[in-house]
Amino acid sequence: MLFKQSLKLIFTHHPAFMLTTLPESRLPSGLRKSLSLARILPPAFLSLLSALALLSSAANSFAQTGKELYGADIYWNATPNDVNNLLKKMKSQTDANFQMEIRTLGQISENPEQNPVLFRSGHYRFSYAPQEREKLRKYLLNGGMIIFNTGLGSKPFYDSVVEELKKIFPEQPLQKLSPDHPIFHSHYDLDRVEYTKAVNASGFRGNEPWFDGIEVNCRVVALVSRWCMAAGWQGEVQEDWQAYKPDSSFKLGVNILSYASAMRAWAKNAAQAMRFVDKLKSYSDSVSVAQVTYDGIWKTRHAGLPVMLQTFNARTGIPVKFHLKELRLSDPAIFNSPVIYMTGHESFELKQEEKAALKKYLENGGFLFAEACCGRKGFDQSFRDLIRSVLPDKPLERIPQNAQLFKQPNNITAVGVTPTLMQESGQARAEPTLFGVMFNGNLGLVYSPFGLSGGWEMSQSPYARGINDVSATQIGQNVMLYSITH
Repeated sequence: MLFKQSLKLIFTHHPAFMLTTLPESRLPSGLRKSLSLARILPPAFLSLLSALALLSSAANSFAQTGKELYGADIYWNATPNDVNNLLKKMKSQTDANFQMEIRTLGQISENPEQNPVLFRSGHYRFSYAPQEREKLRKYLLNGGMIIFNTGLGSKPFYDSVVEELKKIFPEQPLQKLSPDHPIFHSHYDLDRVEYTKAVNASGFRGNEPWFDGIEVNCRVVALVSRWCMAAGWQGEVQEDWQAYKPDSSFKLGVNILSYASAMRAWAKNAAQAMRFVDKLKSYSDSVSVAQVTYDGIWKTRHAGLPVMLQTFNARTGIPVKFHLKELRLSDPAIFNSPVIYMTGHESFELKQEEKAALKKYLENGGFLFAEACCGRKGFDQSFRDLIRSVLPDKPLERIPQNAQLFKQPNNITAVGVTPTLMQESGQARAEPTLFGVMFNGNLGLVYSPFGLSGGWEMSQSPYARGINDVSATQIGQNVMLYSITH
């Protein structure tokens, strides 16, 4: 899909690592090419940054990307034509308008308005200072994005990135992105790529792209490419380099910046999304809702569930205070929560003791409400596999349209869907699609394969396969009412 925005790239060059850049292809038509390049060498020759700006004649707003390299490596500019080649490729595809500028990391603001995307590539180990980590964290949470590229597949550089991201986001794990992630489909459908022989020789036998990501509120804020993309942008790639072949490199770059451009515009609006404020002072009772934690990205939205629970109180007038917890299924406290909620994006696997606890919880009257956030297929498949494993005699079955679940407090006969899901189905509205498992005549499990929590926050991702804001809120309210009355 096209997003009428301009894009600005910042490429930081520290004399230490092989330089490379990022592309962006699914850009608005009608962009004219204009290229200017400036370079500045900061004091002590410690860092050289360059910036690449795409200015759109169709829009006044712009997104930016930054590329940062540093150190004392004589090969820091081993691929001097990678950016130029990329610009030529993008010009041929998008008639894009670019110009260059130079900035140091110190010049990059915590507010990503001026530099929405940073790009860094390298060969060797590195570490950030504590103040740099704090600055990057604020920058990323404020809507920015950083992309790391491993020079020639450098393991030391990759390991350093992993270690640094753990320190920057200790609460949000870095996870390999599954082939259905929007980054691999934002312009090209690219869930399969071509690698050099050296990648296979390293022990990796797959043909899917290897990107790791930190996701916050359904947005990749930090992206790590395990194998080198820059060499492919430069031109020919040798088989003994751990890299993507040129065609795959360019397409991946195009997809990354298409995603970054779309998500930057969305992130600015999402920052204004509704946030939970508990204004109710007295309740006759308290119901504990526990969000299930597990190994992986289990918290995809931070405000969605609290917001939905507040709208439930406002819609129904039921004087119930929902107390939120975050628990692993193996925690005995899970049995003190009559309702548990589970979501995610990517594939996951529960431990045996967690599966056993879930089975016991459901068979003893507990209620599980689950959703595949953004309608992601990785989580959907894993969740279905989980239920087959935990409840082999009770398959997930679609809840019929005339079920009580769809009648109170909202009479739901059809739901609105997100643009991405509408593009797939060709329909703006559809029958609600929920699956469930019955226990003693009542639903004890309700599952949505399409995203809901983004709608609860009134900020569905532009790539979400989900239910729109109004319908998602109505479904959430109905499920919660059913859970406490049956």
